[in-house]
Amino acid sequence: MFEITRHGAVDVISGREPLNGEATDTVAALIDECCERGQPHVVLDLQHVPLIDSAGLETLLDSRDQCLARTGSIHLAAPNRLCRDILHVTGVDSRFLVFDDVLSAVGSFAL
Repeated sequence: MFEITRHGAVDVISGREPLNGEATDTVAALIDECCERGQPHVVLDLQHVPLIDSAGLETLLDSRDQCLARTGSIHLAAPNRLCRDILHVTGVDSRFLVFDDVLSAVGSFAL
């Protein structure tokens, strides 16, 4: 299950399940919730996400576009080795700032 926690003005979405077709509706709804507040600053914490499939990649890209449309952004944090490889091989990592940990990703919005 994915959930939102607030760190100041930054929303952190984290979960412990694959970012796949079954989870994409939940993640998309959480991104919608972040965007409803105004200019979204979102970190997607991938530390405990074991896998990202094509539906998950599409959700990431759609979420990025949605945040950018509201002059916000979404950053990725702490992807494991497999998720990092998936993001890299598909080129999706070139569309995001990817941080080694959540604290760095949250802090990047203060710059």
